[in-house]
Amino acid sequence: MEKNNVLLVDGMALLFRGFFATSFRGNFMITSKGVPTNGVYQFMRYFLDAVDTFEPTHVVCCWDMGSKTFRSDLYDGYKANRDSPPIELIPQFDLIKEVVDAFNMPNIGLENFEADDCIGTLAKLYSVDNEVTILTGDQDILQLVDNRIRVAIMRKGQGNYEVFDHANFYEKKGIQPKQVIDLKGLMGDSSDNYPGVKGIGEKTALKLLQEYETIDNLLENLDQLPKGVQAKINNNMDMLHLSRSLAQIKCDVPITCALDQALWEYDKDRVTMKFEELEFKNLAKLL
Repeated sequence: MEKNNVLLVDGMALLFRGFFATSFRGNFMITSKGVPTNGVYQFMRYFLDAVDTFEPTHVVCCWDMGSKTFRSDLYDGYKANRDSPPIELIPQFDLIKEVVDAFNMPNIGLENFEADDCIGTLAKLYSVDNEVTILTGDQDILQLVDNRIRVAIMRKGQGNYEVFDHANFYEKKGIQPKQVIDLKGLMGDSSDNYPGVKGIGEKTALKLLQEYETIDNLLENLDQLPKGVQAKINNNMDMLHLSRSLAQIKCDVPITCALDQALWEYDKDRVTMKFEELEFKNLAKLL
């Protein structure tokens, strides 16, 4: 039997990237009803290109469901550096889900969790019997790479992907996928706004993990570390543990999506109608 290839799409990553890639020139693509659509349009271009490239048999799109999650409960500062979304992007949040729905693709999201957690949960579930490809711009998701789970990180420009899989991961990153969590615990993550251990950057964090493998093992051998590193870790012990918890994607959130609901099959007329409603002249050609 031919193996299924499931594509899990990080919806917000594509929408934000699409919005900012087109809006910096002030090109918001306003419909005749006055609705901005640039993020949705560019999302579709990225998405259809990825479907061409990775040829999935099944597709699911995962979403963040608001800024409050269990991580912001753990740490007030989590993602607190993010500006509120531009006014032209706000109506596009619902609009993109309508377009995804027109393709007969499941929209999955859960209050209090991030899209990453939904992606992690579904990736673990589906990869038991299927190949899984995760499409995102977000490096955090690299921790999910496994035997049948690969991650395609979108690079600058369209159609540029860097694919991380079980075979090439160590060569590219110098650590194993699971160690990404401990790496973030040590060095923090400026885009998610948690500090890790103050004074430990990526280079030191990598070196420590290459030598000691895990944070737990590192802490057991603390007295062997250079005095400066010992002091930094001792002074930031709570933040080290907290940063590690914030970095870890939860792979057991209470969502399900039966694989047959995600079959990549759509009614071209229904999609074309949706594109016409949004006045996307050129996109229908890509179907």
